Amino acid sequence: MNRRSALKLGAGGLLALGAQPAAAVVREPVMPDPASLDHLVTRHRKVRVGDLDIFYREAGRTNAPVLLLLHGFPTSSHMFRHLIPALADRYRVIAPDYPGFGYSSFRDRTAYTYSFAALTEAMAGFTDAIGLSRYALYIQDYGAPVGLRLALLRPERVTALITQNGNAYEEGLSAAWDPLRAYWADPSPANRAVLQGWLGEEGTRRQYTAGVRAEQLERLAPDSWTLDWVKLSRAGNAEVQIDLFGDYRTNVALYPAFQAFLRERLPPTLVLWGRNDPFFTVAGARAFGRDVPNAELHLLDGSHFLLETHGPIAARLIRDFLARRLRA
Repeated sequence: MNRRSALKLGAGGLLALGAQPAAAVVREPVMPDPASLDHLVTRHRKVRVGDLDIFYREAGRTNAPVLLLLHGFPTSSHMFRHLIPALADRYRVIAPDYPGFGYSSFRDRTAYTYSFAALTEAMAGFTDAIGLSRYALYIQDYGAPVGLRLALLRPERVTALITQNGNAYEEGLSAAWDPLRAYWADPSPANRAVLQGWLGEEGTRRQYTAGVRAEQLERLAPDSWTLDWVKLSRAGNAEVQIDLFGDYRTNVALYPAFQAFLRERLPPTLVLWGRNDPFFTVAGARAFGRDVPNAELHLLDGSHFLLETHGPIAARLIRDFLARRLRA
């Protein structure tokens, strides 16, 4: 009997000639109940607020703590497409589009005054329409003045604040704001025309790419600025956006009131900041600590749209912060 035929090596040791290994046990995978995961699916909805249709994205259980996500310029709730499902297992996550942005109503500027006061009024009406009485605020870019104006109206509703490159301090405005400052001082046709450069297709793309390191550019989904440009290029929208550029000066005038809210109410505050942001400075990020001494600050190696390049770490930091600091 040769070595090849005498013995066979099996999983349990040496097997005699001719013995067969035991049949493999096939186990069917245990599938989760689809209903148990249904709250993780993002819904895309509209609600009527006055004579406006406000589009919003929502995921999470209806009885979970609410996180209200307020987007920046030139984007919409689309900027939160990855963050929403990343948080929906523990929170009810809601992201609306402002009037004139995304899929919300886009009224002609002769029929609707586009101002930050008007956007805030629409968001206040939105929270009432869907029954939000308490919420943590995530604010970015335009979301900062809209969210902080909302907080001034209803300070008791704010359970926490997350600011991601959302400014509330003079020192947070970089030199990139100089053309806007010139327009605020002199809203002439010439100064207004200068602002058009931010509203073209390339200007829209640069909102995302400016300040992003070369090796990180592949993290940026071109869908983002492409969708933004589709919406910005609607007839009359450029004029609407320049109206808002001009009205931004009213937010700067409210910075002392925003800071007083922070100082007096001391909301649990998380500051997530792309330190390479060409529009809002690191000094503006650090300034939150003056008014909220226990604010948590994370400076990440990203830019203005931090979620596009650092979404997973941002989600992890948010989850950790809310688990520890969210007010009941």
